[in-house]
Amino acid sequence: MQAIFRLSVLRRPEATSVLVSFSSVTQLLTRPASPRSAPIFRFFGAQPQSDDEDSSGGVSTGFDSAAFDISSTSANRTVIEPSWDQTYREKVDKALFGKEKKDVKGNRDGEHANRAKILAKALLQAALQRPDDVEEEEEAVRIDGMVVKEEDQMSLSVGIVGAPNAGKSALTNYMVGNKVSAVSRKTNTTTHEVLGVVTKGNTQICFFDTPGLMLKRGGCPYRTDVTVRVESAWSSIELYDLLIVLFDVHRHLTACDARVTRLIKHLGANVHPKQKRVLCMNKVDLVEVKKDLLKVAKEFGNLPGYERFFMISGLKGSGVEDLTQYLMERASISYILPLSRILDDKLRFLFSGACAVKRPWDEDPTSLNEEFLKSLSLEVVREKLLHHVHQEIPYALEHRLVDWKELRDGSLRIEQHFLARKQSHRKIVVGKSGSKIGKIGMEATEELRSMLKRHVHLILMVRMA
Repeated sequence: MQAIFRLSVLRRPEATSVLVSFSSVTQLLTRPASPRSAPIFRFFGAQPQSDDEDSSGGVSTGFDSAAFDISSTSANRTVIEPSWDQTYREKVDKALFGKEKKDVKGNRDGEHANRAKILAKALLQAALQRPDDVEEEEEAVRIDGMVVKEEDQMSLSVGIVGAPNAGKSALTNYMVGNKVSAVSRKTNTTTHEVLGVVTKGNTQICFFDTPGLMLKRGGCPYRTDVTVRVESAWSSIELYDLLIVLFDVHRHLTACDARVTRLIKHLGANVHPKQKRVLCMNKVDLVEVKKDLLKVAKEFGNLPGYERFFMISGLKGSGVEDLTQYLMERASISYILPLSRILDDKLRFLFSGACAVKRPWDEDPTSLNEEFLKSLSLEVVREKLLHHVHQEIPYALEHRLVDWKELRDGSLRIEQHFLARKQSHRKIVVGKSGSKIGKIGMEATEELRSMLKRHVHLILMVRMA
C-alpha cells in the first residue's frame, strides 16, 4: 500500500497543497539535479485550486465536504444492467469452458427454503410433544375435582332388559340425568340398543337400553322380536357385567301377562357364573295398595338367579337412588376382590358380588362425541313422531340421518329423512299442507336447542322408499 503525503512546493509566494504518492516523491528526490534547472515542480490536484487568498489570510483546503451532495446513498443508486443478453453469455461460457453456469442465487434460495422447512417441522414437533413435568397429569382425567389416572379407572356395563313398554327408556334417562332414549306410550319404542353413561369418582357405568323381549309358550323368543324389533338383544345379554330385569308391576297386578312372567322366571332360573342379575319392579307409583308389592316380591323371591330386588319408579325417580348406590358398591367391592383369595370361603362368597372391571373408560366423561349427538337427534325426532303419528305407520317408516354439519356461526344443521313404503303413509305423515311434519319439526327443534345449548336448523323430509 502506498503512503500518501501532503507536499507543499514553492513556486510563487503562495503555497499550493497537493496530494502525491510516496513512490513519486522518491523518484524525484533520487534523480540527479541539473545545475541549470532549479528544483521547481508543479503539481495539479483533483480540485481546481484558487490563487486568491481568503480574507482571513489562511490557506484554502483541497477538500470540502460541503461541496458534495451525499444525500443519495448506495441503496438508492441505480444499478446499470448489462446491455447484452445473459443467455448469450451462458452459451459462450458453455462453448469455451465446457460447463454451464450455476445459478448461485437459486441455490441459495433453495437452501434457505429447506432450512425454513426443517425449522418449521422441528417447532411443530416440539409443540406437539408433551412436557415431561405434566405428562402424568394429562394422562389422568379430572372428575368433580378429583384426578383419576388410567390405571385406577373402573368400568361397569349394565344392560336393562324386559318386556315391551316396561319403562326401560325412562329408567335409563333418569339414571343418566339426560335424555338419551325416546320415551313413548306406544310399545316397542326402542328399536335398537341405546347407550347412556354415568361417571362417578373412578367408576364409569354404561347403561344399555335394549328393545323389549318376549317369550313364546314353549320358552323360545318370538321370531319377529329377533328379526325386526329386538335385533340382537337376546344375543347381547351375555355381554353385560350386570343385568337389570325390569317389569311393570302395576300391569302385573291388574292384568297379569303370562309372557312377562315366563320371561322373568326364564332369566332368574339359574345363577349365572359370570353375571349378576337384579330384578326391578317398575311403576310402583301407580300401585295404590302398597301391600300388594310384597305379594309380587314373594312370588319371585325364590328365584336364585336374582341377587337383589328393587321397587322403583323410573319416571318419578323413587327408589332409583338405592339402585344407583347398589351399582356403585358393586364397583367399589372389586378393589377388595384380590384380598378375598387368601380368606376363607365365607368371606369369598361375600366378595363374589364384585362385577366392575378394572379397565380404561370407554367414553370421555368431559365431552360428548359426535356419534352420541347424532343418535340423540334421531331419538328426539322419533319420540315426536310417535306422539303425532299412530297405529302401524311409525313402525313402517325408515328413519335416516342424511346430513350433520356445523356452520361457521356455531349453529348446527341436521337433515333427516323418513322413507315410506306406501303413498298413503307418506300423506298421513306430511299432513295437510305439511302441518303434521311441521309440528314434529318444531317440537324436535325446540327440544334439541334446549339440550345442545346452541342454534339448530332441523330439516325433515318424507319421501318414498
